[in-house]
Amino acid sequence: MSEVNDKHMNTEDVADSVTSVEENGETLESGVKCYTLEEISAHNMNNDTWLIIHDKVYDITSFLEEHPGGEEVLLEQAGTDATESFEDVGHSTDAREMLQQYYIGDLHMDDRKKETVKDVHITNSGEPSSWTMWLIPAVAAVVAALMYRYYMFEHKFS
Repeated sequence: MSEVNDKHMNTEDVADSVTSVEENGETLESGVKCYTLEEISAHNMNNDTWLIIHDKVYDITSFLEEHPGGEEVLLEQAGTDATESFEDVGHSTDAREMLQQYYIGDLHMDDRKKETVKDVHITNSGEPSSWTMWLIPAVAAVVAALMYRYYMFEHKFS
């Protein structure tokens, strides 16, 4: 019976250690370090530059001078989430692959932006359906063509 209690205690100890490891920013399963926004924001100088791109943290300090767009654009984003700026520029596949060598960890789950779920309402009341969107202009075009032909027919005989 005491052996069962010892096993139960060991399970609790493991659970406690997992919690403390996660609080320190490291996950037990994958060994990936997690950083908070507060920690990352401290790394915003030209001799210590971190960026967040797609919830991943990169230490790009050694890349600043090599960046084709200049180090200024990177320093403007230093210590912040640069995902939007990174995507707006339209980086190549090679640039995305190169980024992996500067990967140092992930953004902490509590600091990640919540993805907004778009509400999609499919209703037929109050909204025109797709067939009425083309039917009304088609009918209007046929009426206009008939009026034109009638007008031309009348003027031909007068």
